[in-house]
Amino acid sequence: MNFSSTSPPPLPRILLSYLYACFVLISCYQAEVANGDNKVISIGAVVDVNTRIGKEQLVAMNLAAHSYNNTSKDYKLSIHFPESTRDPFRPTSLARKMIKKQKVQVIVGMHTWTEAASVAGLGRRAQVPVISFAAPTITPPMMPTRWPNLVRMTKDGTAYAKCVADMVHAYSWQRVVVIYEDGDYEMLSLLSETLQDVGSMIEYRLALPSPSYLPNPGEFIREELFKLIENTQSRVFIVHQSSLEMVIHLFREASQMGLVDGESAWIIPESITNLLDSVNKSAISYMKGALGMKTDYSEDSNEYQDFEAQFRRSFLAKYPEEDNRNPGFYALQAYDSIKIVAQAIDRIASDNANSRNTLLKEILSSNFLGLSGEIRFEAAQLLQNHTFRIVNVDRKTYRELDFWWTLERGFITNLTTEQGSTSISRNTENLSGVIWPGKVNGVPKGWNVPTKQKKMKIAVPGRTTFSKFVKVDHDELTNSFKYSGFCVEIFYKVLDILGYDLPYEFYPINATYPDLVQLVYNKTYEAVIGDVTIIEERLQYVDFTVPYAESGLSMIVTEKSKESTWMFMKPFTWQMWVATGALLIYTMVVVWYLEREPNPEFHGSWKSQISTALMFTFSSLFFAHREKIYGHLSRVVMVSWLFVVLILNSSYTASLSSMLTVKRLQPNVTDIQYLKKNNMKIGCDGDSFVRTYLEKVERFKAENIINIDSEYSYAGAFENNSIAAAFLELPYEKVYISKYCNGYSASVPTTKFGGLGFVFQKGSPMARDFSKAILQLMEKGEMKNMEDKWLNSAGTCSDKSTSESTESLKLESFWVLYVISGATSTICFLLYNIGSLKSSQTSQDETQEHNSNQGNESPWKRVVVIAKHIYSRKHAPPLTPQHQHAMAPQLTDIRTVFSPPTVTIHCSRSI
Repeated sequence: MNFSSTSPPPLPRILLSYLYACFVLISCYQAEVANGDNKVISIGAVVDVNTRIGKEQLVAMNLAAHSYNNTSKDYKLSIHFPESTRDPFRPTSLARKMIKKQKVQVIVGMHTWTEAASVAGLGRRAQVPVISFAAPTITPPMMPTRWPNLVRMTKDGTAYAKCVADMVHAYSWQRVVVIYEDGDYEMLSLLSETLQDVGSMIEYRLALPSPSYLPNPGEFIREELFKLIENTQSRVFIVHQSSLEMVIHLFREASQMGLVDGESAWIIPESITNLLDSVNKSAISYMKGALGMKTDYSEDSNEYQDFEAQFRRSFLAKYPEEDNRNPGFYALQAYDSIKIVAQAIDRIASDNANSRNTLLKEILSSNFLGLSGEIRFEAAQLLQNHTFRIVNVDRKTYRELDFWWTLERGFITNLTTEQGSTSISRNTENLSGVIWPGKVNGVPKGWNVPTKQKKMKIAVPGRTTFSKFVKVDHDELTNSFKYSGFCVEIFYKVLDILGYDLPYEFYPINATYPDLVQLVYNKTYEAVIGDVTIIEERLQYVDFTVPYAESGLSMIVTEKSKESTWMFMKPFTWQMWVATGALLIYTMVVVWYLEREPNPEFHGSWKSQISTALMFTFSSLFFAHREKIYGHLSRVVMVSWLFVVLILNSSYTASLSSMLTVKRLQPNVTDIQYLKKNNMKIGCDGDSFVRTYLEKVERFKAENIINIDSEYSYAGAFENNSIAAAFLELPYEKVYISKYCNGYSASVPTTKFGGLGFVFQKGSPMARDFSKAILQLMEKGEMKNMEDKWLNSAGTCSDKSTSESTESLKLESFWVLYVISGATSTICFLLYNIGSLKSSQTSQDETQEHNSNQGNESPWKRVVVIAKHIYSRKHAPPLTPQHQHAMAPQLTDIRTVFSPPTVTIHCSRSI
């Protein structure tokens, strides 16, 4: 809680000091009188009473002891504090003195783990419980064995480090500067690991000594901040594990240097934020816009309200020179530490009151709700309470923004939200409404943003193999440079989308691409705008935008004529030829079967019938068949077959014409293994990483790789047989093939790379902003238009993809025709057989009828009739098919039925 306070007039302040002194004397007198009847428990308080924290702890502990002594009849508490001197604070010597002279039974205090570990060692030898306000960053595994008497009344640094990392991640800051007072390196290491887990890193570490060792802290800090500005671009400052005095000096100097302004962001540690309730308001004003985390505790309970009122009165009486008399978190923690000891004493029997082992056991069994939160120990450490208030310093006070809850839930707005609620883990929207340094609109970039006075230095490749990507023209008259190309136009388009002004200046650099990346890494330049390929090795040193063009390794070779004596077979695949032949034979068999009786041209020997049927069906492929068709079913079969023939003839003619018209070429080299096996020369861009890739990955010999520094040199190298193949990245291959399409072919890239992108320094927010803009260009189709403009030139070569050799026709395109024709033939075949079976049955019935009517004729008459009929057919003139067809209904069908003992001759109408 924050209250405005004013200094009391001199006379009331003197009276209050006098009353406080009387109160202390009376309390001491009462304690001495009671010593004869009450047992006194001596407590040693190892606190630095010269600091604000120590002053608060002294007043709070006295209030806790006074409250207990007024209610306890059997025991009294006596707290021993170090003398208020200007000598350096030596906790170990103070603790040793208290154990030997004051015979203290419990030691409380220590705010650093180094102090706590040292005093805990004394406590182990003297068997004195030690309650520490500090804990190691990471709990050592042998801690109970090394310090069995140590009770840690605080949590380790895991929660703090996670909270800072999530805060950095919430605002997408990738690189930070950590400023700390020389000391806890384990905490620094833990913070570095948690930042890496969220994709950020510590770019610069600024270690500051304790102000007590510096004659002029402000001047020393100012010099260190100047070094920081020269060596880093990051403007996200995390103040870590520093004393209040050092933090005040730091913010004062940083504010005067303009670092607490503009695009900077500051995060202050829990140890400083917990003091914001009690620190002087003038010191807070330098921290305007800083974010911090504060240990959460309730200020609404009656116990807190009573304590606050007593504390304000006592603190004012004890330290009237202090401007702020509100209790901070460390005062609440000190009060609870004495309360822990008091409750432990009440649980001990009177005869074991001075048993230190029993006292330690009772201290560890504490379980109550104190002013600083829940007091309960596990493994001699206060149970973790991962609840922080996120605060924002504003002028001379602070505002509560949000709460930090569990590691799984992140930032939440309602502290009472139960597990399993709909609160979003790692929610960043709840952190809105922050007043940033300089009152900037929106989240600070946390980066040294370029200005008109200090423009962004951008390197541009001065020499490129393919000028359509980047081209630099030098005007000697004006000594100026003109920049053009695919990459440069993308840069200009991105500037229009960014939404803020970006002052920049181009610098043409004649260097290889690895050298350009190195220039950004060592901060000579802030970015590279050009056709730089994204590969894993470069990502270790710089950041890239999202790729604006895909990349892969393509092989370009010359082509030769692809002629063949079997060209006439190419229009159809072998499956098509087999299916066509099978359908032809099947159709031939069906037609022969249907026409073998009514059609005389299909009569004769088997050889004659087969040759006639085969000739008839084959000649139908060219619509040159001369045989007539008599059967209706045969005509249906032929119609379906001729339709198939029509389609096949048209398709074959068109495909063969296309193959003969277009010049068919094939590459001279088909794979990389052929090149290596025959020890052939290859060409590539020596300024790129491709040469290294060919040597280390593809295992080409270095002497077989020729560096080619211009797109116009590749054609000459191919013509004079200097190289058998050229290896280019996919964007360059598109440019080359679009210009030299005749006589060259490119393989489909099997090796993929990260694509082409722009280069920025590690952690630069510009990389993220440029990536968003590039994605917008892609989604709107503008990137495709620029690619067509620069990389895909219009002309004869642009149609090369459509003038490739025609593929053979496949069965998949015609199988329906084949099925229809085959099914039609099969159906006609079945219908003919069904009709024949019915006719045969009818003939048998008529035969039986004639047999019954002519059963009485003599056998000799029947023989004579048969002989006449044979003679008349033998000597009759030959009939044309038309006459046969006309006389067919009147011909005599003579059927001879052999049935002993008689021969029956009958006449019936022809079918």
